[in-house]
Amino acid sequence: MNEIIHIKNMVCPRCISAVSNILEQLEIPYVSIKLGEVKLVSALSANIKDGLCKALQNSGFSLIDDRKSQLIEQMKTLVVDKVHHSSEGLDFKWADYISENIHLDYKYLSSLFSSVESITFEQYIINQKIERVKELIVYDELTLSEIAFKMNYSSVAYLSNQFKKVTGMTPSQFKKAIDKNRKSLDEI
Repeated sequence: MNEIIHIKNMVCPRCISAVSNILEQLEIPYVSIKLGEVKLVSALSANIKDGLCKALQNSGFSLIDDRKSQLIEQMKTLVVDKVHHSSEGLDFKWADYISENIHLDYKYLSSLFSSVESITFEQYIINQKIERVKELIVYDELTLSEIAFKMNYSSVAYLSNQFKKVTGMTPSQFKKAIDKNRKSLDEI
């Protein structure tokens, strides 16, 4: 019987590769891996689960056992995947997207997120979007107007205003700054 385990801090394709390597080293057979989730061939014994926990922690990951933490991690994974790894636009309602993918009421999920993470889910989305904007500015391949459009901001002014609220500087000041203030996705 398949077992699904949830893993915290899986935020990119390299994380999937790293977890895959850990599972292979520990000779734990699995069916599939996606951000934040591994479908195993069978349930893990307590000893193997302990070994997996230690190996994951050594690589900056951790197993998530309680349901509320799993839901929060699923929410984060959906946001990171959409904002950082999807070529699709962000022209949709986050509330609908999250509740459709997790199959629970958005108000409940948003309230749960806020109570555990000490920021609102909306602020988490904004932080992720601003981090992606920083990345796009560093790449220097798109104009600020193109970045605003790509990230579904109604205007460059709105993007600039939100960017300044989060980072303390305007996008142009950021571009000129020596230290680009980049954070890894799991620190946001």
